[in-house]
Amino acid sequence: MPNILVIDDNASVRKAITLMLESDGHSVIGAKDGADGMRAFLDATPDLVICDIIMPDKDGIEIIREMHRTRPDVKIMAMTGGGRFPNLDFLKMARAFGATDALSKPIDPDELVARVDACLAG
Repeated sequence: MPNILVIDDNASVRKAITLMLESDGHSVIGAKDGADGMRAFLDATPDLVICDIIMPDKDGIEIIREMHRTRPDVKIMAMTGGGRFPNLDFLKMARAFGATDALSKPIDPDELVARVDACLAG
């Protein structure tokens, strides 16, 4: 069973993603922010990380760069709704810094599961 780390400062989003992935047979660890996410990443060595981009303290781009430096083989799916900066292409930036895939919010459950499965398979 793949182990997935979900990092999002929005508890509702984190819970919804967790429920979607657990119903698909994945084991999910949730983290409320970047610092919590890095601790979980180092402790759990997940198969896939799903990371929000716009977060307080450590933003998702910083987390992706740090995780990619620590484990270059890690698969990371970035996600964002754009937040206060809708004109900036955060998902393109996330890919440039090591994200395997990128997903816009709001998240479609079927698309999430399909893309997670594709990330894990590739």
